[in-house]
Amino acid sequence: MNLVVNGHSVYLMAITSFLVSLILVPICKKVSVHVNALDIPNKRKVHTKPMPRLGGLAIFLSFLINYMIFGQPTTQMLSIIIASFIIILFGIVDDINPLKARYKLIGQLIASIIIVFYGGIVLKDAYIFNYYLDFGGLAPYVTLFFILACINIINLIDGLDGLAGGISSIYFLTIAIMAILTNRIGGLDIILSIIMLGATLGFLVFNFPPASIFMGDSGSQFLGFMIAIISLLGFKNITFKSFLIPLIILAIPIFDTLFAILRRTLKGEPIGSPDKEHFHHQLLKLKFSTKTSIVLIYLINLAFAAVSIFITIGDNKIASYIYIALIVLLLFVVIKTDILFEHKKIKEKK
Repeated sequence: MNLVVNGHSVYLMAITSFLVSLILVPICKKVSVHVNALDIPNKRKVHTKPMPRLGGLAIFLSFLINYMIFGQPTTQMLSIIIASFIIILFGIVDDINPLKARYKLIGQLIASIIIVFYGGIVLKDAYIFNYYLDFGGLAPYVTLFFILACINIINLIDGLDGLAGGISSIYFLTIAIMAILTNRIGGLDIILSIIMLGATLGFLVFNFPPASIFMGDSGSQFLGFMIAIISLLGFKNITFKSFLIPLIILAIPIFDTLFAILRRTLKGEPIGSPDKEHFHHQLLKLKFSTKTSIVLIYLINLAFAAVSIFITIGDNKIASYIYIALIVLLLFVVIKTDILFEHKKIKEKK
């Protein structure tokens, strides 16, 4: 199949982005050590030795270089580049010398405001469960919230080698597949998805267990930011027929974030307080290895992605079967693990 966007093969775009990222990651690894951007182990973290954490810079630079090669200059794209630079800048500072949460939020908010008020990328309306929602005057604020939410759910789930990068790659791949199946190749959301897919996979070569570099806050926030942007552009370009579609693809990080909020609320702890009770931690408690845990999460995420694809092509029956099976699986996880409540059975095994 010969798929062309802006006169360039999507395969060429993905491969070039992958190779650029592959070249840049080792360079960013050395830069990390030089500027002391290292992730130091502690009781909450899984790794046992200091790790370079500027892998996100390689993903960003690969994205930037490849868009200059394959993309076209527009006001929208300029807003995305400026905003993503701010995300990366705050992320790099945080990776070198950790910032307080409120300062990170300020950087995220500035980037989001640029997207909404300069780039004009706004979620004006959406369908959810076949109901039409017109956000009216609230649209800019709904959009700001959506961008901030995407940034932070990916940032929050980045706790295991290859996890955030793998989930993001599945998202970018799913968007590309939906565009191909519905013959909507050509939109900015598709170009960005293909470039980001290659850039993230190039990083994963070094980040899949056992990792030799982390993406850091610069990487996880940038990936969450680009996921939000691609989702918003998808609504503008009618890649998404329903607001539920990008949410389904991101089901694992969304559920993990919701469980974390509920878990900490039930314990009377601050919502932002870190812990070792996330989905991936529960798999490790069940004696799965790091690599096996990652693969299991990938498979579950791929199943959610399949639901979104079947909905997009109109096969709601198969989508419903898969979705019900996944919800049953998640309920099993809640009942059998500490992801929401502490269970004596698991505590006795420790």
